[in-house]
Amino acid sequence: MSRIGRLHITVPAGVTVEYKDRVVTVKGPKGTLTRHIDSKNIGVTVEGNEVKVTRSNDEKETKSMHGLYRVLIADMVAGVVTPFTKTLVIAGVGYKASVAGSKLTMSLGLSHPVEYVAPEGITLSCPDANTIVVTGVSKERVGQVAATIKSKRPVEPYHNYGIHYSDEVLVKKEGKTAGK
Repeated sequence: MSRIGRLHITVPAGVTVEYKDRVVTVKGPKGTLTRHIDSKNIGVTVEGNEVKVTRSNDEKETKSMHGLYRVLIADMVAGVVTPFTKTLVIAGVGYKASVAGSKLTMSLGLSHPVEYVAPEGITLSCPDANTIVVTGVSKERVGQVAATIKSKRPVEPYHNYGIHYSDEVLVKKEGKTAGK
């Protein structure tokens, strides 16, 4: 039995989980999320305030899908209660960011400002000029938006200029040294 897949998901008060026609719908105070269960060997059972994910056989692919769908549903339940956040840091001389509505404008040392419009369900904010906070109920979408923003200016290894996650460990390369 999958160690992750066999764990039950506890549904907090104010959250409803429905499973119908291979689609899981989670409704909560912060929003609604849906996910289609692609594998026919995975079943979802909702009993009171617990959600159980089961599998029909012990094939390798089914075992991996068992744990995967359990974690995806658990993240959906957690996201509709407390939204997920990712914090990005902009490092570099003259690099900065600002948000107007859902539009993020960044000065990243290029000849033009880089603009990014947040998709629906994602909120962008800039507490200061060098920090971007991505917030949303879907863990996948928050991670994807943060990765897309990060790809606009990858970290340069010699000075560590660029966009990186706040908890990311950066390794600075040593530059060339004069001949001895």
